[in-house]
Amino acid sequence: MPSASLRGQDGAEAGSVELADSVFGVEVHQASLHQAVVRQMAGSRQGTHDTKTRGEVSGGGRKPYRQKGTGRARQGSIRAPQWRGGGTVFGPTPHGYQMGMPRKQRRLALRSALAAQARDGLIQVVEDFQYEQPKTREFATFLEKVGAGRRVLVVVDERQENLELSTRNIPQVKLILASNINVRDVLMAETIIVTRAALAAITEHLG
Repeated sequence: MPSASLRGQDGAEAGSVELADSVFGVEVHQASLHQAVVRQMAGSRQGTHDTKTRGEVSGGGRKPYRQKGTGRARQGSIRAPQWRGGGTVFGPTPHGYQMGMPRKQRRLALRSALAAQARDGLIQVVEDFQYEQPKTREFATFLEKVGAGRRVLVVVDERQENLELSTRNIPQVKLILASNINVRDVLMAETIIVTRAALAAITEHLG
């Protein structure tokens, strides 16, 4: 059964925590991981790119010059695609990039991501964070004591305003709820710090 080190709020070691085999001990499914990351990155695209066709650009209401007798090629509008300032042919238009993925496969991908990070020893469990007021320096000291990497993912079970204020000014530290945990954030993190309550929520959801 996989395990993770247990830390106090001050960063001191307080033993270890066994992680559920059904979530953190599964075999890593690379295909599902790849599909989940591609889906998540595609879904984050705004898709607001847009170009105007010849019917949408302004101007060009009359024929630029007569049909015959000029020696030049016949033209019907200065807003045709071959003219400068003319419309675009087959250009991008606004659309979404969302991709479908079965729920079972999404959960498999998330379990695989957590299992891969647990196998590499990147998950640490903390009893809880109880800040009566924002303590950025105190949280930075906590990260130093636990030996956190550059990119840190902190997972909690419910919103804590003082903790949010304590982490938001530290570069590459991301705080999320257990209900919003996702494959990309898990894989990108060099250290994942999970509270006991958040760990229980994740295990219940994915187990």
